[in-house]
Amino acid sequence: MTATPEELLYTPSHEWIRDNGDGTVTMGITDHAQDQLGDVVFVELPEEEQTIAKGEELAVVESVKSASDIYAPVSGVVESTNEALEDAPETVNEHCYGDGWMVKIKLENPDELSELLSADRYQQMVADEA
Repeated sequence: MTATPEELLYTPSHEWIRDNGDGTVTMGITDHAQDQLGDVVFVELPEEEQTIAKGEELAVVESVKSASDIYAPVSGVVESTNEALEDAPETVNEHCYGDGWMVKIKLENPDELSELLSADRYQQMVADEA
């Protein structure tokens, strides 16, 4: 398993969140999630400017094994989506914490970030699931 970046925040449903420091966050799925999914063949992303609520379905990732819903870790407005994933969904497998990001969200409530997991807590949760 790839190292879990310390600077990111995580959800129990295996999404990662990078606080961009400007009222926005970048989000994707974790290395553990992409590993469990297998080879990603399609990513359905939300519309830009779409308002989302924390916990709401945000995207769908389809792999050779299954399709999985991706949930919004925070409430806000979708500022941008990673359109490169339309032509290269495998980027989620290859660079999940980098070029495989999925959406950027303008935060509605920055306090929601404090409810997310640190890298250590996320790693412990994954270890407990094994």
